[in-house]
Amino acid sequence: MFELRTPLHEESQLQVLRLLESDPGLSQRELSRALGVSLGKTNYCIRALLNKGLVKMQNFRNSDNKLAYAYLLTPTGIVAKADLTRRFLALKQREYETLRQEIERLQKEVQAS
Repeated sequence: MFELRTPLHEESQLQVLRLLESDPGLSQRELSRALGVSLGKTNYCIRALLNKGLVKMQNFRNSDNKLAYAYLLTPTGIVAKADLTRRFLALKQREYETLRQEIERLQKEVQAS
């Protein structure tokens, strides 16, 4: 439904959507720290989400801090987050199954030696 480039790109966007859903008032700097990525990458990701209509930015004009923004998930963003979550879960389940099989092979190898 939503064209996102790679699993890593999808994972980054999912992390941002999850963080913003739980705390819309996070600054880009706080998001950057929470994600463990550069401020530039965070800004790029936020702009992509804004351009796709998954997030909207609201300025708190009455705030003492005139740079205070809230990043709110749009209805489309909520649907996209659910879709990304399903795909990410399926990916992790496949990775888990592959890892489980590798562990079984290694255990058999150790037992045979």
